[in-house]
Amino acid sequence: MPASQNAVGRPRRSSRAVIEDAAAELFLENTYALTTIEQITQRAGVSRNTFFNYFTAKSDVLWVELDAAIDRLAVELRAIPNGRSALAEMRAATLRVVSQIGVDRVPLALTQVDVMGTAEETRVSGLARLARRSDLIADFLARQLSRRCDDLLVLSAANALSGAISVAWTVWALDGIGRRPLAEYMSEAFDVVSTGLSSALGAAAESLAPLPE
Repeated sequence: MPASQNAVGRPRRSSRAVIEDAAAELFLENTYALTTIEQITQRAGVSRNTFFNYFTAKSDVLWVELDAAIDRLAVELRAIPNGRSALAEMRAATLRVVSQIGVDRVPLALTQVDVMGTAEETRVSGLARLARRSDLIADFLARQLSRRCDDLLVLSAANALSGAISVAWTVWALDGIGRRPLAEYMSEAFDVVSTGLSSALGAAAESLAPLPE
């Protein structure tokens, strides 16, 4: 029998996945606030050190899919050459990332907020994810527009785009059993902010073009 399978022929689950499931069960049973990391590791059958090999804090377990998506977006944006249309490339990169997230990966912290008691924690730890995503978008825009990361246009555009992504993610999660693919929500959110950003970023990009001889 291959080493990757257990006695009944199923692939072994990673410790990370087991921890995620154990945490979700306990949050639903006891609420987020009343669940400790020790209880999670006991339920998962792993050590405290194993928990911290995958997560830096209990709140990280709430955002596994989102954190992975931010990591993938960072990779996508770094791979885009300079001189491209910043807004179009940002949109395309985001849609490539979220197209990998199925409807079965909706964060329980958002759909079961009342049962888990995660309202306050998702606001606090969610803001940290919003800020991280805004920073990486700002880095990308600054590179494409040859501006500083703390430039007013760069920061305004980065925060608008990051906010649109957050809204799309939240509405998708709360849309219930009939929710559409996440990429559709993301595309619609980008449409909302695109008109103003297209004008501003387009003008900034044109200022970089060499003058005709």
